Amino acid sequence: MNIEQRMTAPVAHVIDPQADISARLERLPVTREVFWARNIVGAATFFDGYTVIAIAYAMPVLVHEWGLTPGQTGMILSMGYLGQLIGAVLFGWLAEKIGRLKVLLFTILLFVSIDIACLFAAGAATMMAFRFVQGVGTGGEVPVASAYINELIGSKGRGRFFLLYEVMFLLGLVGAGLIGYFMVPLYGWKAMFIVGLIPAVLMIPLRWFLTESPRWLVANGRYEEANRIVTKLEDSARAAGKTLPEPKHAAVPVRKPSDWRELFQGIYLKRTLSIWAMWFSAYLVANGTITWLPTLYRQTFNLPLETSIFYGFATSVGGVVAAVICALLIDRVGRKRWYAGALLIAPIPLAILAWLGATSAMQVLVLAGLAYAIVQTVTFSLYLYSAEIYPTRLRAIGTGAGSAWLRLGSSAGPIVTGFLLSSMGIQYVFMVFAAILLLGALVTAVFAVETKGRTLEELSP
Repeated sequence: MNIEQRMTAPVAHVIDPQADISARLERLPVTREVFWARNIVGAATFFDGYTVIAIAYAMPVLVHEWGLTPGQTGMILSMGYLGQLIGAVLFGWLAEKIGRLKVLLFTILLFVSIDIACLFAAGAATMMAFRFVQGVGTGGEVPVASAYINELIGSKGRGRFFLLYEVMFLLGLVGAGLIGYFMVPLYGWKAMFIVGLIPAVLMIPLRWFLTESPRWLVANGRYEEANRIVTKLEDSARAAGKTLPEPKHAAVPVRKPSDWRELFQGIYLKRTLSIWAMWFSAYLVANGTITWLPTLYRQTFNLPLETSIFYGFATSVGGVVAAVICALLIDRVGRKRWYAGALLIAPIPLAILAWLGATSAMQVLVLAGLAYAIVQTVTFSLYLYSAEIYPTRLRAIGTGAGSAWLRLGSSAGPIVTGFLLSSMGIQYVFMVFAAILLLGALVTAVFAVETKGRTLEELSP
């Protein structure tokens, strides 16, 4: 029975279209189409991650070549994140209006085209401007992609499925570290941007192989389109030998237009404020750490360029390992418990580092690297949590607005690090970071809600 037949059936058998699409998606296993949708979007997200962090591995060379001050260095590192703030809010709002896929394609075109412009930057001012505009594109891609992937799958195993996609962003960070280690000492800082161009451009045509989110379609009155997509997924599951149970029509979503003001009303007010605090605190520390480390090793501890970049790369790899562990376990542990625990434990190595005075590169590598790995399990998985705590009508804008605080934290991190380094000393950087994480742990423990094992419509009417 198609949607039109369901809606025109006798009153006793009328099924709400949104509830029907949700119930049918919930019973589906991971089909071939959904698996490849995750991989295609994940490939684009890989290069998004590469683009975000590429500047960190170019900075040790740029500092010397352009004679940059710590303040200028911090501003160049931060401008991309400020642009991401604009992109996250703007494109999150736009994705609610015109759909997920159109926005994803445009954001990729934007951040790839500005990657070319960065090759022609002649000084600090132009690089700041280019990184800001590029950030608008990268900031819009990830939250919209996160909403899209979340809307394709059911509640069973959602955390593991989604976070294994989100690991692609972290692998992009690691990829940037590898390129930085092998290419920058030989070919200079422009190698970071040249290498990032070709694979990113190749991802663009793959967008045409994806279908729009059926949850977004049905929430916007496009029932037949949503039905065709879900029917195709059901046929694919049956062709693979899967037996599908009858859909369980439980929660009936509220039917109303998307309105950003609802983020601050009813049950969503507490969720919005708590997720903002988690985004800001975790990303301020994570990006304040990872973006400065290569330059820190080079300038403060006078390590060779290759060693400085390798140490930064090693920290990124540690973050990926921790993230994979989180992806495999978070459906068992639960979101709230994991986040509160991670934000409470991560300050310990930072406090030890501050107490020791951060007097050697090895101290920083081990203790700051450990703290970064723990915090990274929070930063990379908050896209999962943000998409779970909002309904379809608010999912992209809610995730985008929340991740805007990610951008604020990310931009503040390098600036705070630069200020504390020049005015107080390196140990105070880690002391302040530990205090910020403790505040984030407190907010999480008090206000966060648990989402594991619950359908999106059950969590957010």
